Amino acid sequence: MHSVATPVTPPAPPSGRRADADTSANSPDRLTKSALDPVVRAAATGDRTAVRDLVALISPVVVRYCRARLGRRTLGYLSADDVAQETCVAVLRSLPVYQDRGGSFLYLVHAIAANKVADAFRLASRERTDPTAEVPESSTDGNEPERRALNVDLGHRLGGLLEQLPPAQRDIVILRVVAGLSAAEVGEALGISAGNVRTSQHRALSKLRTLIAGEDEF
Repeated sequence: MHSVATPVTPPAPPSGRRADADTSANSPDRLTKSALDPVVRAAATGDRTAVRDLVALISPVVVRYCRARLGRRTLGYLSADDVAQETCVAVLRSLPVYQDRGGSFLYLVHAIAANKVADAFRLASRERTDPTAEVPESSTDGNEPERRALNVDLGHRLGGLLEQLPPAQRDIVILRVVAGLSAAEVGEALGISAGNVRTSQHRALSKLRTLIAGEDEF
């Protein structure tokens, strides 16, 4: 069996996704079990084309997830993109021993990403870093320090708000709104039904609106 743990460079995700739509980079539900399984099986045999295809499918989601959880670091050497890179490599290394027991491969991807993020938070705590959530880059005309300061402030606010949600709701918001996965894909990643995803997303967004309104009162 050929090695599949090849270097991975996760691509930067495109911007402009709608938060209320089941958007995907290629086709609807491209990361569900039925869509991923053939690629995973081929990649597990060492098929380099399948490995590249698998990385192309999962890396944008992993990058968005890690950026939303970790954001920009003011100190330390480990960035969100570094964690995304480590996640993708760990996913590829798991392929030779991966066994399909009826669940979704996306569930494994999310579990690895969540563990890598948790490791990064522990490292950040030891190094006293200050993680802020990633916000979209805005176009600038020349040197605009005010806009950059606002960008950092929004990152702090978003990170703080997301961390006030229950972990499941937080990840649903990240995977649905930031990563742009469908309810079915998020359901497979978290091991719940698509209906539960939609219900939890509605509750999470309602709570975020309440939290934002509460902050604006001060």
